[in-house]
Amino acid sequence: MNFLVHLHLADISDTHLSANLAGDFAKGSIIDHPKHLQQGIWLHRQIDIVTDSHEIIKDLLSQFPSSSRRVAPILIDLAFDHYLAYYWEEYHQQSLLDFTQKAYQCMQTTQELPPKLQTIIPSIIQQDWLSSYQSRQGLDQAITGVSKRLSKPELFNSAIKDVDKLYIEIEIAFRTFYPQLMAYSRIYSRKTPAEYLV
Repeated sequence: MNFLVHLHLADISDTHLSANLAGDFAKGSIIDHPKHLQQGIWLHRQIDIVTDSHEIIKDLLSQFPSSSRRVAPILIDLAFDHYLAYYWEEYHQQSLLDFTQKAYQCMQTTQELPPKLQTIIPSIIQQDWLSSYQSRQGLDQAITGVSKRLSKPELFNSAIKDVDKLYIEIEIAFRTFYPQLMAYSRIYSRKTPAEYLV
């Protein structure tokens, strides 16, 4: 899952927004990271495990053509952010605008975030990455942006075209799977090992 999804799942499970976001950037043992980030990192990893092992996601990955197979997990993550933003009012009581402002404020005030996350936070906020996912153009821009940050951008040469071809299939997967993931996040937040709690 990508940024908006992890922030949303953090919010509905009443866990720390920026700590959950840090999960993508926090490598190695959880206990090596600041205490106030540990629960969020742990929850982020549980969400990723559930997602990667789910039959809906496995089936969706198998539908991507060979041209995008290696980056298909990233494309699904980005597309799920898009569909969450597009259908936002069905999944959260707060407006997307208000939620993104809360998330940006949390990013700016959370101490000791992983350096790579700290580096991109100004761009996330200034370019309003979270709200931009609402449009199809915003999704395409996110795909292009990710391709530029990775070492092999050529792997994304047909990414936008391949997402176009599977646009409905990805939406069906999201609408089917995401409510389950919301439930998992609430359950796992209550099962956080004691050593990761502040």
